[in-house]
Amino acid sequence: MSLEFEIQKFPKDIVLKDGFHCTLRPLQSDDEKQFHQFFLAMPERERMFIKHRVTEPEVISEWCRDIDLGRNFPLLAISDGKIIGDATLHQQLGGWKRHIGRVSVLVHPQYRGRGLAKALVNEIVEIASNLGLDKVEAEFIGGQEAAIKMFALLGFSKLIQLDDYVKDMQAISHDYVLMGLNLKTDEEYAGMG
Repeated sequence: MSLEFEIQKFPKDIVLKDGFHCTLRPLQSDDEKQFHQFFLAMPERERMFIKHRVTEPEVISEWCRDIDLGRNFPLLAISDGKIIGDATLHQQLGGWKRHIGRVSVLVHPQYRGRGLAKALVNEIVEIASNLGLDKVEAEFIGGQEAAIKMFALLGFSKLIQLDDYVKDMQAISHDYVLMGLNLKTDEEYAGMG
């Protein structure tokens, strides 16, 4: 399917396990202020694990100014006009990883424990599959056990763990964990000739 077809599915209202309602939709250019507020609401300890300096308004401004949903598809969860979650499908449009998407997810601390992260990741995996990707992967820093467990429950398996391999924004070393999920079955690969 095409990216345009995937975009047309949104906005999409969902109901979480406790009856909480929110709306899913892609990032828009006018989300800049709210998106920055979303990242500022993350505990500092968690922001250390984010690859970008999301507390800097210029970083968020660039993301909202240069939206390319074919390369990075940020899917936001919105409640009462507030961004409460984000899951992004990152893609390489060429090269040897062009068939693999990378998934990242983050939920506002006040909205955790409701299944929002799971719902967002499931949506992103469905988008990745519909766009023809073969696999999706997720990267973690050791210490993110809850996230690793949730991804495992969604079918992701641990592909590799490298001890003391990455450094957070404070230059502290952590283990690196890569998890993956096959989107195509063995039968689909076998029929590819």
